[in-house]
Amino acid sequence: MIPLRDNIPTDRFAVVTLAIIAINVFVFLFLQGPSFSLSVGDNVDQTTVIEYGAIPYRITHPGKECDLVPAEATTSGTETLICQGTPEFREAQRLGVPVEDLNQPPAFLTIFSSMFMHGGWLHIAGNMIFLWVFGNNVEDSMGRFRFALFYLLGGIAAALAQVAISPDATTPLVGASGAIAAVLGGYALLYPRARVLTLFFFFLIFFFEIPALVLLGLWIFLQFLPAVGQLASPDVGGGGGVAYWAHIGGFLFGLAAIKLFAKRRSSEYDRPKYPVY
Repeated sequence: MIPLRDNIPTDRFAVVTLAIIAINVFVFLFLQGPSFSLSVGDNVDQTTVIEYGAIPYRITHPGKECDLVPAEATTSGTETLICQGTPEFREAQRLGVPVEDLNQPPAFLTIFSSMFMHGGWLHIAGNMIFLWVFGNNVEDSMGRFRFALFYLLGGIAAALAQVAISPDATTPLVGASGAIAAVLGGYALLYPRARVLTLFFFFLIFFFEIPALVLLGLWIFLQFLPAVGQLASPDVGGGGGVAYWAHIGGFLFGLAAIKLFAKRRSSEYDRPKYPVY
């Protein structure tokens, strides 16, 4: 399901939302070196992802670096990521396997840099659509500076939620979806009765206008189901490469913090044309 637009007008142009979208697109196009493959994770420069993505193991093990074992030194014939202090790293050292030092930035900085990186074209396209549809109204409710702070704190909360579930995972976390989940949680409380034109794929393409609370409730439900399964396989790679607990953590942050940040709600929302459900 893909939201296309809502029916809540904004009083001010969403400058910060548009700027965040522009930064994400710039980073993806010019710093991640995407190819034209639609496969998530296969069409961006993996060295950049490892260097600036948020690796849970590095966050929970300060000072440890994660390095690439060259393809020619592995039995699989592909580059493999190993982190200092792990059994895999010690085994590589014992065998004399060379590792490639990535000169990674401090782990806490990667929590921020990872928010502006993506794994592929579909990943960034889906995230930016959700951010634009719901972000402009949330920004309008709290002002530009507050929204920027809300967005960044939501991204931090999302990353830490995933790290708490998988503290030893070595798969890099990338994507704006955790921060966007905070925006969705805030929107769900601000405008639960707003109508959202949504595109559904089910063999054919359907368009429905549904209440925001129904759409966002369904979205978070679909995150929760695989998140439970991810508890049995804590590394993000074990969950199809999706950090579901980051989505849940961001959404819960949005629910909890929206009343602290939002100063107003659109006057159009309370007009009689919005039916009560």
